[in-house]
Amino acid sequence: MGDITESIAEIAPLFLSRSEIRISAAPAEVYSVISDLPRCGEWSPECQGGSWVSGEPSAVGSVFRGENLRSPEVVAWAPVVRGTWFTHAEVVAAEPGRTFRWAMRDSAGRTQDSVWAFDVAAAEDGGSVLVHHFRMGSATEGIRGITAEMDEDGKRRFFAEWGEKVAADLGATLERIKQVVEKG
Repeated sequence: MGDITESIAEIAPLFLSRSEIRISAAPAEVYSVISDLPRCGEWSPECQGGSWVSGEPSAVGSVFRGENLRSPEVVAWAPVVRGTWFTHAEVVAAEPGRTFRWAMRDSAGRTQDSVWAFDVAAAEDGGSVLVHHFRMGSATEGIRGITAEMDEDGKRRFFAEWGEKVAADLGATLERIKQVVEKG
């Protein structure tokens, strides 16, 4: 019998990252900003904004078309999309003042096991605590394409570097949201 080994790309979750920040504003005020995805260009390191293409804006089931921009320096050795590209995401949870989550769609319009999320709660001493999460349970269409020609060492390197990039992006996003919300 041959040796059966599981590829690093098949281990779930593939990515799991979380960051949090304290914001001097009520949860409802924070939620009104984070659930307004067309404004994401104000805080996201990659998403430049976009528009709602179906459904009631910010409601479960609505679809957002995001315009994204990635520089050549991001995991420069890997064959990731550079420059401008577009994504579609479906809102999968929307509880005003509490949680807002969206799942990335593949090229056929199916939701993938790739969810970005915000959770907001009242802080004990006033204001809010905002948590930003990212979870990719299994490789998305894009990740499969990026890693298709990589050997296991290359995949390990890519997943480690991409995980660091995502973690840094979560923190940068929260810092920028804090600035946007607190400036009013």
